[in-house]
Amino acid sequence: MSKAVIKHAGYSLVHTPDMILHQGTTQTTERKVNPDSDYLKDFNNHLRTYEEVINYAPNQTYIGNMTPADLGEIEMPWVGKDVNGKREGRFGEILPQIEFIAMLQLSDAFSLVLLENNFVEMAKAEYAKNPISTEEEINRLKGVELAEIEEAVQNHAEAIYHEGNLIGCVKPAHDIDPNLNSHVMFENLVVKASGVLAFKHLLNKNNINPADIDYVIECSEEACGDMNQRGGGNFAKAIAEQVGAVNATGADTRGFCAAPTHALIQASSLVAAGTFKNVVVVAGGATAKLGMNGKDHIKKGLPVLEDTLGAFAFMVSENDGVSPIIRNDAVGKHKVGTGSAPQAVMTALAVDPCEKLGITLSDIDKFSVEMQNPDVTKPAGAGDVAEANYKMLAALAVMRKEIARTDLPKFIEEKGMKSWAPTQGHIPSGVPYLGFAIDDMTTGDVNRAMIIGKGSLFLGRMTNQFDGVSIVLERNTGEQEQGAVSKEEINKLIAEAMRNFASSFLGE
Repeated sequence: MSKAVIKHAGYSLVHTPDMILHQGTTQTTERKVNPDSDYLKDFNNHLRTYEEVINYAPNQTYIGNMTPADLGEIEMPWVGKDVNGKREGRFGEILPQIEFIAMLQLSDAFSLVLLENNFVEMAKAEYAKNPISTEEEINRLKGVELAEIEEAVQNHAEAIYHEGNLIGCVKPAHDIDPNLNSHVMFENLVVKASGVLAFKHLLNKNNINPADIDYVIECSEEACGDMNQRGGGNFAKAIAEQVGAVNATGADTRGFCAAPTHALIQASSLVAAGTFKNVVVVAGGATAKLGMNGKDHIKKGLPVLEDTLGAFAFMVSENDGVSPIIRNDAVGKHKVGTGSAPQAVMTALAVDPCEKLGITLSDIDKFSVEMQNPDVTKPAGAGDVAEANYKMLAALAVMRKEIARTDLPKFIEEKGMKSWAPTQGHIPSGVPYLGFAIDDMTTGDVNRAMIIGKGSLFLGRMTNQFDGVSIVLERNTGEQEQGAVSKEEINKLIAEAMRNFASSFLGE
């Protein structure tokens, strides 16, 4: 069995200020139970501008213009300390809302998205400037009269707002099916459109021919289906279709926040087994998580920091002799019998894969854990989630006598990173580091890294279980894999066999 490598990664954000208020779960719930609350009255005064979102250091890190080390040089909190940001990054971009709403219509295969005429003309002009757009897409954008949208909203369509104005809607896809109502269809189209955004950047920035992709795994937290197979899927194939991956098939993987790392393990296993050559893992963003901690932020005089949708896409391929190798023989897993004690969880996820390789925790140069932006989590009372994980890892190393107690701070500083990802559940789960890992493990000084994803299965009310998986990445030595045979060697063997056959035949 050959080894798989992590070859390319793409990351994008979408600034969606109007969707925070109208589709974020915290805000929509508040509007139902306390519509006259001071929180809602003051909400718009705490929204950031697109320029502020671009100049926010964690966002620039997410799209690759800053490294985790660069981010660590800025004193926390990062909010209010603008950097000289750019819309375009090495891994993707920060997309403005007007263009994303256009992408919603482009992702709609059943004529459910209505957009107002004047808005469409403005959106066309903006999206046409984007390198990921095509002339065919621009020509597909169509508008209707505002009156048609207003009537649809009165008949249970989900309203779409831009700069506070009603400019469109998503119609329900069925009269009575709750799984195809307008709100669910809106959420699902957001997943698809933001997944397409990240996928397009993965292709464009790495000169990948979409026809070379064999399989796609989508691993966000939403699920599409109807009343007969709620959550049956398939986002993966829908996204593959839109980006032109004509030779790909695919399926969805769901595991709450841990799903991206599950998907990384699945993708690398498929490639290592020879089932597929190029597998792309993709995930779109979740509107439900927009403004999730908005109340706490506003109470503390902060802007609403959860104002972007996150999306990513990465490609796992056959060993090219250069890209970081994914060690499928060094997987950690939170077993059913592991329990929920933090020490037991981290032992299963971090210590076990190291023992499989005969190494210690200290032999891992970088751990990528739950990379939630602490600017968001600390004001909400959740602390610095990544830092808590690094402290646990260091404590385990001390307990196992792998490092001295006095080296605990050094372990945390060297093996950890300041975290930068938006708190969209699955988005921070280990994989935001993959883009940097490719650099660190090819031109940098990182030889081993561990990707750790965790999830809360109890949210589905089917079990009280926790979840988590991990996998080790290693620097590629470029050596020929044992048992692997090159095309040239195969051709030589065939030629030799034919000569032997000819000699034997003529000799007879």
